[in-house]
Amino acid sequence: MALLHIAEPGQSSAPHQHKLAAGIDLGTTNSLVATVRSGQVETLPDEADRHLLPSVVYYGKTAVLVGNPALEYSLTDPHNTVVSVKRMMGRGLADMQNNQQFHSYRFAQNDSAVPRIITQAGEVSAIEVSAQILATLKQRAVATLGGELDGVVITVPAYFDDAQRQATKDAAKLAGLNVLRLLNEPTAAAVAYGLDAGNDGVIAVYDLGGGTFDISILRLNKGVFEVLATGGDSALGGDDFDQAIGNWILAEAGLDKLATHAANPVLIRSVLQHARRAKESLAQQPQTDINIEIEGLHWQGCLTRERMQALILPLVKNTLLACRRVMRDAKITNDDINEVIMVGGSTRTLLVREKVGEFFACEPLTSIDPDRVVATGAALQADVLVGNKPDDSLLLLDVIPLSLGIETMGGLAEKIIHRNTVIPVAKAQDFTTYKDGQTAMAIHVVQGERELVDDCRSLARFELRGIPPQVAGAARIRVTFQVDADGLLIVSAKERNSGVEASVDVKPSYGLTDNEIETMLKASMDYARDDMLQRSLREQQVDARRTLEALDAALAKDGDELLSAAEKDSIMQARQYLLDNIDNNDAESIKAAIKQLESDCEAYVARRMNSNIRHVMQGHSINEYSENKE
Repeated sequence: MALLHIAEPGQSSAPHQHKLAAGIDLGTTNSLVATVRSGQVETLPDEADRHLLPSVVYYGKTAVLVGNPALEYSLTDPHNTVVSVKRMMGRGLADMQNNQQFHSYRFAQNDSAVPRIITQAGEVSAIEVSAQILATLKQRAVATLGGELDGVVITVPAYFDDAQRQATKDAAKLAGLNVLRLLNEPTAAAVAYGLDAGNDGVIAVYDLGGGTFDISILRLNKGVFEVLATGGDSALGGDDFDQAIGNWILAEAGLDKLATHAANPVLIRSVLQHARRAKESLAQQPQTDINIEIEGLHWQGCLTRERMQALILPLVKNTLLACRRVMRDAKITNDDINEVIMVGGSTRTLLVREKVGEFFACEPLTSIDPDRVVATGAALQADVLVGNKPDDSLLLLDVIPLSLGIETMGGLAEKIIHRNTVIPVAKAQDFTTYKDGQTAMAIHVVQGERELVDDCRSLARFELRGIPPQVAGAARIRVTFQVDADGLLIVSAKERNSGVEASVDVKPSYGLTDNEIETMLKASMDYARDDMLQRSLREQQVDARRTLEALDAALAKDGDELLSAAEKDSIMQARQYLLDNIDNNDAESIKAAIKQLESDCEAYVARRMNSNIRHVMQGHSINEYSENKE
């Protein structure tokens, strides 16, 4: 007799069926996919039992190769082999053309906002290249688990901006993946270590990969992972170590630096590959021999660990500067930190471990393979989000790395969501019109810590139209910022009296430049005093112009009727005095001029008020209002 499966309407007939989920670490140098099976996290290998997938794609005339097969072409055919694609995600064409790391590529010169690389298989974007890597990892997971994935969690650097996160989601969609969440890499590492250790406290996650660096401070408390502060550089990683070593090799060989060899991509790739091998070798031994035999370069030499450390020390120090800023943001000291987690293959470099240990005054944790720890955390989170652990108490609280706001009058940046705010989050603020009869408002969304829009990064622009004509200041326009769990932003504006609204899904066409990422936070602190003085000046200038416009409108309406010639002359003199001072770079003088004008207008303002009251009361008596009140 067959057994019937009975379920409530809308519910699964197999309530205990395990859903297939995976965590993906989409890395600069290598990528990895992991899953939870029988309560344990496993990284999934390919048919040759290799767990790490090189993040390399070769575009041949007849086939596209991904991973180890593509890696073989990186030296012999660099024009058609894309490496370190993660560093291209969300970036503009100018940024890539100015970066020596991308000199081996030929970029299409067209009007596309997304840079496209010319290959023999056609033009491809960074999104499409990343999609090939993700699709390969998906196939590996499907083949191992025996079924289609219900969802994945993909990790991204904490310092990826909105454009870079959106590009990652677009790549996943192109690969046919259902993204449950984008998870910051340091947070994923904390999940992996936090669940294993089971101890509450403050953790620093130092994540140095092939192309990006993140430092995050997290507090673990009863299953809640809260990011207190985050920082870093999305254009600093092991690739930069390789370039420093590569430049040394060329100098020893009597040649110019890598940047001058753009026309010889084979030379660049070969030198960088030898530099990487030397770096990895020096993590195990005190010195290593280098022998390069390619067209244009024949050199043999020895690189010692001490020499390599001297070459990369400035880069390591840059990461420690970011650590210092983040600790200041989190308002903590070394005494507050319980553990320091090392994440990313570049943390195998002994100098990195030594300097990080000295900086935090403790021995960093390296018990989980730094190449696998991020994928491990992502797999654990995917297992929860897909529904395999409905009673799991794990909660992740990420933060946004840079403040978000809009431009206001005078070119000021009004912050609506401040940096290090926990996400997901929605915040709103009311604004109003500047001029009488204003029926539209241009909304400029910006990102950054400075007080002036010119010093921040523009994210998007849109317009709110259909505002009913009203006097200046009467309209109530609510601007709402919503940042989802993936760190993606939606901005909406609504005029509350009429109900008209508009919104924009912020998808900028390019990411932050290398220089912007490194300097935005530092500049906000270095120029904090100057910024506040500039903000005060702009606010006074806006206030002055608003006062002048209101005065001119009033005088045009009833100035001749309510003012004597002498009174009007006095007011006009005060008006001219304010007009003469408005463009001076002195907020106090503008403020004094506004007060002087207001003082000279007191009698006029009182007469206007009395005149308006008489107009309203005409034909009525006080008794009428008293009776209505009763």
